[in-house]
Amino acid sequence: MSRFLSRISRLISQKATARSASIHKKVHVFNRSVSSSSALRSLTRYDETTDWQKKLTPEQYVVTREKGTEVPFSGIYLNHSEVGMYHCVCCESPLFSSEAKYDSGTGWPSFKEAHGTWELDESHASIIRRPDNSMGSAGTEVLCKHCDSHLGHVFEDGPDPTGQRFCINSVALNFKPREPNDPNANDG
Repeated sequence: MSRFLSRISRLISQKATARSASIHKKVHVFNRSVSSSSALRSLTRYDETTDWQKKLTPEQYVVTREKGTEVPFSGIYLNHSEVGMYHCVCCESPLFSSEAKYDSGTGWPSFKEAHGTWELDESHASIIRRPDNSMGSAGTEVLCKHCDSHLGHVFEDGPDPTGQRFCINSVALNFKPREPNDPNANDG
């Protein structure tokens, strides 16, 4: 909530001169809140003093910290087929293996499961799921378990055997290729 108030006050101060010289206009701000429950706090190793705006590009910041979405069919990893691991752009936690990636035709890189998942058990994966009703219908947001970074959403219309489709923003990911002589490099 403090980030929201900070953004509003910044917006108001930037527009103060223009407001005094022109007709008053209403400013509409849309902010998707994650949850009102304090029980859903991040498991992060980062604290509130991490300066994400300095660490990330503007697009990465909007997607990962403000829960934005990149334009469909625009991400660098959409048609990427190199073997390796996709990591969180914020904290470098391993998130998705290239072996779980597939073409869903939706416009975002899609994965059938998170790295560290055993059958349907995600307790060893680096992602968490959160209910998300901000898009007008019930959905499930996917976040990095370590830094609370917004990654994308998961849907129940994916391929067998999991039946899941993780639609992940490319700007939330950092790809690391598998080393040719290291068969365990895909383990994170």
